[in-house]
Amino acid sequence: MVQSMEKIASHLEDIYGEVDGYVIGRFEDLLIKWEKEEWEEVLPPTERNVYLITYGDSIYEEDKPTLPTLHKFLKETVGDSITDVHLLPMFPYTSDDGFSVTDYRKIHPDLGNWGDIRYFSKDYRLMFDFVANHISQSSEWFQKYLAGDPYYQDYFIPEQVEFDSENVVRPRTSPLYHEYRAGDQTKTAWTTFSKDQVDVNFRNPEVLIEMTDILLSYIHEGGTSIRLDAIGFIWKESGTSSIHLPEAHAIIQLWNTVVNIFKPNTQIITETNVPHKENISYFGNGTNEANMVYQFALPPLVLYSFMKNDVGTLTEWAKTIHKVSDQATYFNFLASHDGIGMRPTEGILSEEDRMELVEQTKKNGGEVSYKSNPDGTQSVYELNINYSEALRDPREDTTKEDEIKKMLAAHSILLSLIGVPAIYYHSLLGSSNDVAGMKESGIARRINREKLELNDINYKLKNDPRRSSIFQGIQKMIEIRKQHRAFSPFGKQEVLELHPKVFALIRKNPETEEEVFFAVNTSREELEIPLPFQGTELFTNQKVANSILLPCYGYVWVKKGQVN
Repeated sequence: MVQSMEKIASHLEDIYGEVDGYVIGRFEDLLIKWEKEEWEEVLPPTERNVYLITYGDSIYEEDKPTLPTLHKFLKETVGDSITDVHLLPMFPYTSDDGFSVTDYRKIHPDLGNWGDIRYFSKDYRLMFDFVANHISQSSEWFQKYLAGDPYYQDYFIPEQVEFDSENVVRPRTSPLYHEYRAGDQTKTAWTTFSKDQVDVNFRNPEVLIEMTDILLSYIHEGGTSIRLDAIGFIWKESGTSSIHLPEAHAIIQLWNTVVNIFKPNTQIITETNVPHKENISYFGNGTNEANMVYQFALPPLVLYSFMKNDVGTLTEWAKTIHKVSDQATYFNFLASHDGIGMRPTEGILSEEDRMELVEQTKKNGGEVSYKSNPDGTQSVYELNINYSEALRDPREDTTKEDEIKKMLAAHSILLSLIGVPAIYYHSLLGSSNDVAGMKESGIARRINREKLELNDINYKLKNDPRRSSIFQGIQKMIEIRKQHRAFSPFGKQEVLELHPKVFALIRKNPETEEEVFFAVNTSREELEIPLPFQGTELFTNQKVANSILLPCYGYVWVKKGQVN
C-alpha cells in the first residue's frame, strides 16, 4: 500500500502540482475501501481475442430487458467467434444514444441490471464505456450545481471572462458554453459536445476521486476493458487547445496505476478521434498509459484504398505501425456507433482525397458531419454511413456479390494488422444503411445504429444471402486467425510493396517463429503476386510456392512452411 500511495501521490503532483494531505488521504481511503473486495484474474489479450462493438439493446425482444436477449443471441448465434463484447453506454441517459449519462452507477432499466451484467461476463469478457468527460444536464450532479449546492459548484466549468478559449479544439459546431436556468438566475457551463452533455471539472480533486471510484466499480462488476470516451478533452487550460494536455495524460496514467493494483491486465482503451500522431500519444511510454488506442486512421484509409483501387497511402501509413510493447497495442476497427472519422486523415490524405470520400458517401446515401475550427471555419469531421455501403462504388460494384466480396476483403485487413480486432455489430451482421432511422430521428449517426429484433435477425442470417455471406465469411476468418499465434497483438509486422492494388504484410510471432503472409486485392482485376515464402494457404489448405493468384477483391493467408 505504501509503495502504491507513493506512485499515486506522484501522479497527483503531475496533475495538480502541490497536493495537500487531505487529497492524498482521500485516495488512500479509496484504496483501502477496494482492497477489501475480491478481484477476479484477467488474462492479457491474445490472437484469440476479437471484440464486438454493440449497444446493450442492439438485439431485442418485445417487452423484455435487452441485455439477456443480446447475451442469448451471442451465445446461440455468434458463439465463440467473439470473445469480448464492448457494451456502449448502458446507463440511464437523456440523449446521444447513451453518451449523455444521468447516473454512472446504474444500468438503464430497459437493458436490465447489474446482475445481468455479471451473468453476461461469465461467457464473454466485457468492455464498459466510461463517459468521463461529460454528464447529462439532467444528472443529479448538474441539477445540484444549478440549485446552488456548495459541494457541486466546482464540479462544472462556468464561462469566465478571463479564460481564453480562442484556440480550443472543437469536435462540433455547437457553442462551447451553454446557458441553463437556475431558479430565477442563469448559469453557464462548458459543453464540448452539446447542451445536454456538460463537461465535468477534473481540476476539482473531488471529481477525480469520484471518477476513480466509479472506474474501480466498473472493473469490479465484470469489466475487463474500459473505454475512455472523448478522454482527450478532460483538462481545460486558458489559452490552449484544451485537448491532449499533459494533465489529461497524467490522469490516464493515474488510472493505469490504480487499475493494476486491483485487476492487472484490465485493458484501458483510449478513444481520441484525432490525427494519428496525437492519437498514439496515449500509449505514453508503452507501459504507463493506455493498453490500447483506437486505430482511427484505419477505417478511412481502408475505404480510400478500395475507392481508388490503390494501396499506396495505406501501405505508407502501415509502415509506421509497429509493436508498441508487451503491454500495449492497437484497437483496430473499421466501423463503430459513430461515423468514419476524417480528422485522423489530416496529414495523410489531401483535401482533394478527403472530398472524394465525401462525395462517394453522399452518392451511397450517407451524410457528412462537420466541426468548428478556431478560425471560425468548418471542416469535415466524419462520414455517417454503414461501412459496407461506404465501400460500394456504384460505377463498378453492380451486384450483391460484389458488395459481399468487398466487405469481406476490407475485414481481411482488419483481422490481419497488428493489434486486437473489433467488429461493429452491423458489420458482422451484414446490415445496410438505416436511412429511415436517420430521417425519422434527424440524427445522422442513426444511419448505422438500427436495433434488430431477435427472431427477425436470426431468420435473416439464415435466409438473406447478403447477411449470411458476410456473417459466415467474417466468422471463417476469425476461426482461422485464432489458430495462429503469428497474429498475436504483441507480435511483429512487416509491410510489403508487391503491387499498387495489393495491400500485403507478414505477421510474425518471435516466440513460436510462426509467420503468416497476408495479401488483399483492392481491385476487380485478377492479379498474380509473388510470395515471400512457400507454405500453406490457410483458407484452402493448399500448398503454394513462388506466386499466388488473387481474384477480384480476393485475399489470402499463407503460413510459412516447406512444400513437399
